[in-house]
Amino acid sequence: MSVYIIAEAGVNHNGSIDLAYKLIDVAVESGADAVKFQTFKAENVVSKNAQKAEYQKQTTDLSESQFDMIKKLELDIDAHKDLIAYCQEKNIMFLSTPFDHDSIDMLDNLGISVIKIPSGEITNLPYLRHIGLLDKKVILSTGMSRLDEVKDALNILINSGTKKENITILHANTMYPTPMEDVNLNAMITIQEEFDISVGYSDHTLGIEVDIAAVAMGASIIEKHFTLDKAMEGPDHKASLEPEELKAMVSAIRNIEKALGSNEKILSPSEEVNINIVRKSIVASCPIRKGELLSEKNISTKRPGTGISPMKWDEIIGVVATKDYQADETI
Repeated sequence: MSVYIIAEAGVNHNGSIDLAYKLIDVAVESGADAVKFQTFKAENVVSKNAQKAEYQKQTTDLSESQFDMIKKLELDIDAHKDLIAYCQEKNIMFLSTPFDHDSIDMLDNLGISVIKIPSGEITNLPYLRHIGLLDKKVILSTGMSRLDEVKDALNILINSGTKKENITILHANTMYPTPMEDVNLNAMITIQEEFDISVGYSDHTLGIEVDIAAVAMGASIIEKHFTLDKAMEGPDHKASLEPEELKAMVSAIRNIEKALGSNEKILSPSEEVNINIVRKSIVASCPIRKGELLSEKNISTKRPGTGISPMKWDEIIGVVATKDYQADETI
């Protein structure tokens, strides 16, 4: 099964439906499987005196609160309907992350079949139970969490009614951008082995190297932020991929999928033509007269591999020559 690539538009539309349409176009052009936004009501998510994260302070107006910052990034239900319709027209899946109970219900009522749980809600029992009761496909991000917290969240979802086989857990780090030394990509394998579950990776590093590595390590889902322009105002643009970078990431992932192949060690069709050219045969290392014994003194191995394989060497040693051989002639 192909890696499912989610192009994370997030709030990089800056509250503009027109920019959201353009982001969908970029996701389609890149070849991503889905484009994901964020659904929330600011008053349900943060208090009016909540502080911004450090990376948000560096990329937005210092004078505004976290509430003010995200309030202007809201998309109402009509915007959601328009974006869903546009995604259907463009043949790409619309996804969104709900950040509060009203938003969970809104996405459910809109017929969204996959719910993405953000890292910040992994310790929110009522929120997790609400989603679990819907019995939809769930993608669970695990930034900032310990393994026991992942286990607790997983159990809540399952005990609430979501089937384990419908859950994919994403390893993640919530720093924008994530320093390479903090990625800890091997933890994705730990999650897979600990819970015997499908895993993926939600990436906030700069560049695309870690996403490609995650695919090679077995990620079934890759989620990556993208933007129209990293220089745009907003909290996440700077740590996002620009259109050509997103396209390059998708292309690289698809190539890695092909390169991974199967678990069998087999002869590939493309290299079959090289066997006789590159492998060797047993040949006469000097002229040999009929009746002579073949020995290490008069035979050797050389290309091409059209004669007797050198793996038959022990069987050939001591055999009586049945004809005359010229030097380099295959035995």
